[in-house]
Amino acid sequence: MTVTLEATEQAAKPGYKPVDLDRYPAVDDFVQRLGLGVFDRDTLTAPVGRNDCWAGVTDRGHPVFVKRLVGPEDDVRARMRRLRSFERCARTLPLDALRGPRLLGFDDAGALVAFALVEDARNGAELMVDEDFDGGLARRIGTAIGLLHEARPAGYEEFDDSPPTQPSVRLLHGIPLPMFENLSFGETQAWRLMQQDTELVNGVTRLREHEKQAPKVPSHCDLRVDQFLIKGDDFYVTDWEEFRLADPARDVGSFAGEWLYRSVLDIVTNRGDATTFEVELTHDIVLSRGAEKLERLLPIIREFWSGYRKARPEIDAGLTHRATAFAGWHLLDRLMAGSQRSARLSGIERAAAGIGRAALLAPHKFAATLGLDDSEEISR
Repeated sequence: MTVTLEATEQAAKPGYKPVDLDRYPAVDDFVQRLGLGVFDRDTLTAPVGRNDCWAGVTDRGHPVFVKRLVGPEDDVRARMRRLRSFERCARTLPLDALRGPRLLGFDDAGALVAFALVEDARNGAELMVDEDFDGGLARRIGTAIGLLHEARPAGYEEFDDSPPTQPSVRLLHGIPLPMFENLSFGETQAWRLMQQDTELVNGVTRLREHEKQAPKVPSHCDLRVDQFLIKGDDFYVTDWEEFRLADPARDVGSFAGEWLYRSVLDIVTNRGDATTFEVELTHDIVLSRGAEKLERLLPIIREFWSGYRKARPEIDAGLTHRATAFAGWHLLDRLMAGSQRSARLSGIERAAAGIGRAALLAPHKFAATLGLDDSEEISR
């Protein structure tokens, strides 16, 4: 099998499309009530995602990003509460801690929230694809996440401390009929693979039990590299609707999992190869190339972990193993996300799921491999 780098990377870049704002008149009303004017329709774009979003400049020259939370009413209310909790937390965070773009306002009735638009920023996924995501940035991000996890703002005990929904042990035992009726064929395949894997189901159950016993700290809980907005020396993280008191291993594992997933995608590209790769992929070649690609990206995870440990010199004994297991789940979660858009699972998606499964089931074997250990100096 031969896959061109260009085709693979084009698919990995985020897509944006204009949106008809006339369908949502409450948005302009909201922005106008904030004293910012109304959106100039010619400037509007809409990042692809589960929510309705508008990014553009108003007729008064203000760059604004508006999000309308979509979903069941109870879920939307909970996400709005968590957004408010994060904004309260952010006011007291150290300057270098993980933070989001500047909040402009909330509209609870319309499930709307507005932020200052970070113009001319590149997101972390673009930097990753273009190989511009360097160790220095990873280290600063590790420090920022560590500082967030160390934060104990006034009233933080009242933050949402409910367990995040994923990975769902319940869905691994059975999918409700309304959900099943809306699955793509690819999703049906993915769920069947996981539900029939007794070891995997037991591994996820074990991880969720360990998570319950872990210390709870302020956490993003839905971290992906495409949520990082980088502009010069500044960076921000979006999508704080899942913010809560949670196991810090979730955020650490998500970041490591993004790079583990990147290494799997690179198996079918020429990225980092000394010569052009044009051979048929066999099981042995997948394993050997996967190891090579991961080794090439490991410095990013190590720098991230070094920054994190400098910000958090004291961590609980099980954090690295739980983070490694969450990194493994991250690959399975990516499998589910990819299967929504396909009629069947690709070979590379299955390879990613297999590697994720291995990390989830035996995190004690994979933590050091991922660079989540303290074998190197953390005070560099």
